[in-house]
Amino acid sequence: MSRSSNKHQLGSFKMTVILSSFKTFTGVVTNMVKSREWSRKTREEVITLHRKGNGYKKIAKMLNIPRETIGSIIRKFKAKGTVETLPGRGRKKRLTSTAVRYLKRRVEKSPRVTEELIKYLSDVFTEVSAQTIWRTLRNEGLHAKTPRRTPLLSPKNKKSRLQYAKSHVDKPQKFGDSVLWTDETKLELFGPMDQRYVWRRKNKAYEEKNTLPTVKKGGGGSIMLWGCFASAGTGKLQRVQGNMNSLQYQEILDDNVMQSVTNLRLGRRWTFQQDNDPKHTSKSTRAWLQIKGWNILEWPSQSPDLNPIENLWWDLKKAVAVRKPKNVTELEAFAHVEWAKIPVDRCKTLVSSYASRLKAVLTVKGCCTKY
Repeated sequence: MSRSSNKHQLGSFKMTVILSSFKTFTGVVTNMVKSREWSRKTREEVITLHRKGNGYKKIAKMLNIPRETIGSIIRKFKAKGTVETLPGRGRKKRLTSTAVRYLKRRVEKSPRVTEELIKYLSDVFTEVSAQTIWRTLRNEGLHAKTPRRTPLLSPKNKKSRLQYAKSHVDKPQKFGDSVLWTDETKLELFGPMDQRYVWRRKNKAYEEKNTLPTVKKGGGGSIMLWGCFASAGTGKLQRVQGNMNSLQYQEILDDNVMQSVTNLRLGRRWTFQQDNDPKHTSKSTRAWLQIKGWNILEWPSQSPDLNPIENLWWDLKKAVAVRKPKNVTELEAFAHVEWAKIPVDRCKTLVSSYASRLKAVLTVKGCCTKY
């Protein structure tokens, strides 16, 4: 045999070995890849055709499914008696059902305990990350949210709010309709109602259209307003000059309350509402109100959620922010215009929510509510 023939045979042998190794490798890779999950309907068709006496090859040709798959489906049905996808596939959960129940109980009782939970679960159940805890709680309907800011209520004030709610929750709707709701609010020239997000390109942060102007503290960028409203609509709105004291507060009431009562047609049996700000409850103000002879609604401390005028302030600030006042003169002018434009229906809706606010206080046992 020639030397060239030997080289040719040797080359053919090497190629055969390489091809054989490649087939073996691809077979291993194929087995590692997760097989396709056929639908339940298709699997049921396979079983139906098999029961009718059709062979594997014929069923594979009829349904255009590999013969090996047909055999797998039929063998599983004979062994398990079902074509359903059986549990146990996929990665096992890190936390047991007992650990999940513990997580739910713990966070529902104390929502701010992530680090403690990690340590406890690692000691008692298994080592987990904060991401695992968050993902598990999300699956249980518990989501991480920024806590809402609410007044810090003392036990005394919680009790006071609860007693107030109990004594007023059964009052008829006409009681709320006869109340003149009052309050003060701060209206800022560049306040929190302005948009806090802008769509911009990289390195364009300081273009004027992408910035939010601010003013120094005490630079005249805000005004204080006193206002009132009832179920029949908005009443008078007046700017507070400087820092309001008891005397100025009495002057504001003298100039605006009775005129608002008349305009809103509250009648003789109307009730005056105010919060427990020191200027409202000072000796001189109490004496002044006694002389006036108004029916004063005894108000629980730290209860802005019970006063529907807080929602009107929010409406007012949004409406004024849209108009983008350039100075405090425009700020005050826009405030008066937008206050007068608040619909009567909006006022009626807010006053009618008074009973719901009281019920909410009862539900949370005197704590703050969503209102």
